[in-house]
Amino acid sequence: MPALDDLDRQLIALLRNDGRLPAATLARQLGVSRGTVQNRIDRLLAGGVILGFTLRLASEGAGAGVRAIMAIEVRSADTRAVLAALRRMPEVGRVHSTNGRWDLVAELATPDLAALDRALTEIRALKAVANSETSILLAELK
Repeated sequence: MPALDDLDRQLIALLRNDGRLPAATLARQLGVSRGTVQNRIDRLLAGGVILGFTLRLASEGAGAGVRAIMAIEVRSADTRAVLAALRRMPEVGRVHSTNGRWDLVAELATPDLAALDRALTEIRALKAVANSETSILLAELK
């Protein structure tokens, strides 16, 4: 992975805010040439710093249902079975492995609290799930 300098960090910050900004706009805001911006983006992509560009939908923002983070403790070596079950659930977005008390952390999104309750019940009913803890996301601050 390439080392990042201040220009790289500023470029990444602008792209995080709006991944569709044209190179010319980015160059103007950063005070460099368009070619420099394009070369930096290409280098960051090739180096695995930037993995891609994505789209955020209005339904993923505030007022669009209930979002939560669920920490999951898995019994023994049954992580693959739990992951397979989570992948089949439309309410489950990203799933991360982690260290410490919890084995997995899952991001959930549902239209309402009743749907969240159903999803949590379904996950907790999995034989390999030993324990879990869920936090509902209230407001996005950044």
